[in-house]
Amino acid sequence: MTMMNETLLNRHETICRAVAALDDRDAVIGGIGNTNFDLWASGPRPANFYMLGSMGLAFPIALGVALAQPERKVVALEGDGSLLMQLGCLSTIAICAPANLTMIVFDNAMYQITGGQKTATASGADLIGIARSSGLTESHWAEGAADFDRLYAAALARSGPSLIGVPTDAAKAVGTTDRDPAKIRITFSEAMTA
Repeated sequence: MTMMNETLLNRHETICRAVAALDDRDAVIGGIGNTNFDLWASGPRPANFYMLGSMGLAFPIALGVALAQPERKVVALEGDGSLLMQLGCLSTIAICAPANLTMIVFDNAMYQITGGQKTATASGADLIGIARSSGLTESHWAEGAADFDRLYAAALARSGPSLIGVPTDAAKAVGTTDRDPAKIRITFSEAMTA
């Protein structure tokens, strides 16, 4: 099943629900652009890390956090365009198989923040199919909000990496991240050592 057959979800609403299901100690890594902005708008959390200008690195950074902090749940949020830039990370994550990593990819089939240019998913590239072929067997498309909630709860409870694909509407981000890299790094580092 490809995302084209799915119900489109709102990125901000989905991120708010995802973050609300976490404990304060659980880490969230937000990819660049609108994914990051909507994470910021979901409310301040010291255990949130907001990527600034590093396209495609949310999943690799989350892998590092998950391996270094095995007692915490780690959730990574990424957009389709960013994941397409770093598809090799999927096989690395499958090989490392951290027990505590849940990944969410928001797929609106465009590079929304730079003008809406189409990504490869607009022409049929299936990120969940690619993830499964890379060894991430627990990779699934969400078929609406209730299905996302079910998949997300199962992913958080599972021992092993999971990836949830979220077919996403074209709504713009709700807010804009406070662009203070030093503050973001220090706040997140202190949360991870607490």
